[in-house]
Amino acid sequence: MPADAPITQDVLTIPRKLPEGGKVNLVGLTREQLRQTLIAHGTPEKQAKMRVGQIWQWIYQWGVRDFHAMTNLAKSYRAELDAAFTIEIPEVVTRQVSADGTRKYLVRIAGGHEVEVVYIPEEDRGTLCISSQVGCTLTCSFCHTGTQKLVRNLTAAEIVGQIMLARDDLDEWPRPGVGTGEDGPRLLSNIVLMGMGEPLYNFENVRDAMKIAMDGEGISLSRRRITLSTSGVVPEIARTAEEIGCLLAVSFHATTDEVRDKLVPINKRWNIETLLEALRAYPRLTNSERITFEYVMLDGVNDSDADARRLVRLIEGIPAKVNLIPFNEWPGAPYRRSSNNRIRAFADIIYKAGYASPIRTPRGEDILAACGQLKSATERARKSRAEIAAEAGLPGATG
Repeated sequence: MPADAPITQDVLTIPRKLPEGGKVNLVGLTREQLRQTLIAHGTPEKQAKMRVGQIWQWIYQWGVRDFHAMTNLAKSYRAELDAAFTIEIPEVVTRQVSADGTRKYLVRIAGGHEVEVVYIPEEDRGTLCISSQVGCTLTCSFCHTGTQKLVRNLTAAEIVGQIMLARDDLDEWPRPGVGTGEDGPRLLSNIVLMGMGEPLYNFENVRDAMKIAMDGEGISLSRRRITLSTSGVVPEIARTAEEIGCLLAVSFHATTDEVRDKLVPINKRWNIETLLEALRAYPRLTNSERITFEYVMLDGVNDSDADARRLVRLIEGIPAKVNLIPFNEWPGAPYRRSSNNRIRAFADIIYKAGYASPIRTPRGEDILAACGQLKSATERARKSRAEIAAEAGLPGATG
């Protein structure tokens, strides 16, 4: 993306009505949008709020997609709903399971486009990495996803639908009489907006989808269990705190503007200093919760002791932790992973300065599901290592 490109993206708008039969999809509507939609289709206004609550719970708490199964609604009303509306989520095209249990879903959305979703199981929780765009706006040179050009933003339905399809696959919609939220089954306990795309270039749809995910009468995930990762869309950072309130992660990856301009080209528009100013304000808006600085470890590029010490100086005064990410190599990548000894030495400097510096364990590498590896096969631009390196401004990188 050019450094002076506008924030508003020119993307395809998907109509609420589906092509088949012209029914309106209720998934992704906010409570108020759902209320207005029901009223517009004949639900008496005095009943609309109650109907919203009933339908909302069936869709998002119990995972029901058949209006006729919504047994606390009159049969005649169920028939009316079935005639006018549908409950549609994205289609799972393929499902791959890694040797470590990570699941990667290739998901088809409207228009025949495909995005990838990853579920990472852990001993006491499970994290779902979801996408916000088809392709990506940012072309970060170390990221496989970034080599696919932006096609369009995902709708709120397509974003929250990723959570719903994962819960389908995990079979964790609660049964009647079983608690939800913190008291119920939580194979899917956390969401990270770290899949395909830059979430803050699709702010409204991401916000609406996350509000649905956080709603206590539905999927019921705490805002502290949702982390939005941005490459640094500065004007939307304060909005994220105010309108979503989730945790924030920043794809930082460099300690000088010269290097970050190459790794994360959005830095040419909002440089490190401007980004850090916005981040210093963010914790005050969300009860001083820590910001996660994501830092991919690239051999000989950003992994020196001097880089570690600069990073400590840059984040001084910000409640923060630093996630060190061993680079996940992909075909044609113009970088190499830092050695384990180099990563540990870097982490030690950060830790001794008083910041948590966990080293992320790569997951799902055998199915290209690890951080930075997501890229739909049908959309893949087949570029050589040299072509990618040239675009990144790295003439010395060779295949």
